[in-house]
Amino acid sequence: MASTPDRITEPGGYRWYVLALLTVVSLFSIADRLVFSILIEDIKAEFTLTDLQLGLLGGLAFTATYVVAGFPAARLADRSVRKNIVAAAISFWSLMTALCGLAAGFWTLFFARTGVGVGEGCSGPASQSLIADYFRRDELARAMGFLTLGATLGTATGLIAGGLLAEAFGWRWAFVLMGLPGLLIGAVLYFTVQEPERGRYAPAGSTVKQVTLSRTIGLIGGNRVFLGLAAGWALQIVIGYALAVWMAPVMIRSFEFSTGDIGLYLGLTFALGGIPGPILGGYLTEWLTRRDERWRAWLPGLVSLFCLVPLAFALTSDNFWTFLAWFALAYAIYVASQAPILSGIQAAVEPANRGFAVATALFFNNLIGQAIGLAVIGGISDALAQEYGTGSLAIALFGVSVVAGILAMIAFAWTAAQMGPSGYLEKMGRA
Repeated sequence: MASTPDRITEPGGYRWYVLALLTVVSLFSIADRLVFSILIEDIKAEFTLTDLQLGLLGGLAFTATYVVAGFPAARLADRSVRKNIVAAAISFWSLMTALCGLAAGFWTLFFARTGVGVGEGCSGPASQSLIADYFRRDELARAMGFLTLGATLGTATGLIAGGLLAEAFGWRWAFVLMGLPGLLIGAVLYFTVQEPERGRYAPAGSTVKQVTLSRTIGLIGGNRVFLGLAAGWALQIVIGYALAVWMAPVMIRSFEFSTGDIGLYLGLTFALGGIPGPILGGYLTEWLTRRDERWRAWLPGLVSLFCLVPLAFALTSDNFWTFLAWFALAYAIYVASQAPILSGIQAAVEPANRGFAVATALFFNNLIGQAIGLAVIGGISDALAQEYGTGSLAIALFGVSVVAGILAMIAFAWTAAQMGPSGYLEKMGRA
């Protein structure tokens, strides 16, 4: 059962310190993963790879790791010290990022990238579960909005730092130098973060003590609100990964700018759109859900469609700066969806199952958004290359994003419809 908090007595500054540190962890998780994006053209040239192979390096490598590491780490997070899991995770993936610089070809790079995938697989569930025990439910969307800044700033950091390091030292050293800071961050987190009482802000009667694996799977598998949010997120994240991984190659093939310049300007654009987007999304979610809890599903569904309009203008622009302006707007709209999704998942499940629930959702994100989505875009680009030349990648990216946005809207609309009959609204005191 959920109990009254006694060990840590926020509100206060310390919980915001923890959130900031976990946001930095998220930043390097994404930066170390997506530095690959700005290095794609250099790697493609050295190893003579196809777009399909590059899509597999960007996606399947992570999914393969997630199957092995994600779920056991999530079960561990639901019963043990979560901050230790996050500290160990960032230390390990940082070393694996550095090892990517030693790759001799497709397969050695593929297996090094699987190690980087341990980052999100192991740190994501534990980090989000920690935040849910530092912030009340009515504050959780705002906190998750700030956590999402890590992904945004990580994308910008990977592009900017990766591009500049590649120009100065080559793509191999870019991987090595991007991996080193994570070792220091892991140590800081281990020695300075306290483990909060599990389930301290959960509704009365919530299950805090971990149950058996079969019972956990049964509870999550029968939770229609969670399943709907996870399905919608997995479909919608196809757009996010498409932008994060393929946008740099699209620009390099479309404009006469160096890799370093593309990384710098595109990274700044990710930051320009990505910093206000999740924060505003968190505050907007709080405001809307006070009126109707179902906005936690409606909002990300609508955002999945609205972001496609400025994205279309960006991809059809032949002016570099116009391209960036439209893309900044598209990305700002897109990332506003993350706060309602992440807070909704934490609210929908019992405290004892939060880590496993996040691991389940992230597994499908990896499977659909990365392994399948990125590879499909690469495969379609290869198929269209003879007819459309360097423009084939932009066409593939937008086509897949449109399909993903429509399917995500359907999934989120279904989720909202389940909130009443499933008992979710009654549990939240909104029936």
